[in-house]
Amino acid sequence: MRNFTQNTWETQSVTDIEQLLDMALWEDVQRVGDLTCLAFVPETAQGRAEVVARSSGVLAGVPLISHIVSAVDSKLVWEGTLEDGAEISKETVIGTLYGPARGMLMAERLILNFLGRLSGIATLTKMYVDAIRGTKAQIYDTRKTTPGWRWLEKYAVGCGGGTNHRTGLYDAVLIKDNHLALGRQEDSPFSPAEAVLRAKDFLHERFAAQPGGNIPIVEIEVDTLNQLREILPTEPDIVLLDNMAPPQLVEAVRMRNTLNPNVQLEASGGITLATVRDVAETGVDRISVGALTHSATSLDFGLDWE
Repeated sequence: MRNFTQNTWETQSVTDIEQLLDMALWEDVQRVGDLTCLAFVPETAQGRAEVVARSSGVLAGVPLISHIVSAVDSKLVWEGTLEDGAEISKETVIGTLYGPARGMLMAERLILNFLGRLSGIATLTKMYVDAIRGTKAQIYDTRKTTPGWRWLEKYAVGCGGGTNHRTGLYDAVLIKDNHLALGRQEDSPFSPAEAVLRAKDFLHERFAAQPGGNIPIVEIEVDTLNQLREILPTEPDIVLLDNMAPPQLVEAVRMRNTLNPNVQLEASGGITLATVRDVAETGVDRISVGALTHSATSLDFGLDWE
């Protein structure tokens, strides 16, 4: 089974994090600073506080905190007590922050925003993963992410036990109906089968001679069983079954098992927590859920001063 690149903290670009934090800090202070702290908090004041969960869920984003405090004030110190992926409950202490009080107050909202957003995604992902436990299916994310946050949001999906779909347009071929309609072959649109063969030839020519010779994944979207039947002999890595009801998915799995068991089947389109178990029990291999990143509710955290 071929899979897309999975986002782990070790593969994250520090440059990407720094750029995102620079933008977040600029939104707060620009070239002026924290006017409230400048007016009321002495420059010499020191503080100590704990980052505490206000609700239960799955933790994600802890490694970011050290980057945040460094960006705000190099004299701030962060001591974490938990790692990403940990299940937390209300009043769980995530770690302790201490140092210059002005810097702590400036870093507070940045820490809580990043931690809350990413932990919310991890928490929702785990709910989907738990809902299909015992089936062969895996839960995947999509590209329906917040601009600039995609790497982090996909990382958070992993913290919740989910799996990453392609990160961007650059790392896999995913043929949809618009590609078929706009791609022309002698003034006629490509058929789904022709499109798969064209994509495989293109990728072989472009990537086979590169070091490692890793050929990107080819996936194609279909919305009828007739299209699936046509495509299976061309051996794409994955066929995305778009907006098919469970009875259609059962038939799609039966057809795949008969004609080409090597092809992976992915169900997608409007799948919710209420329906995901029924989809998984049809026998599909993958279930992609845009809601993991576009509809997750932030987990609530607070900074409790000692």
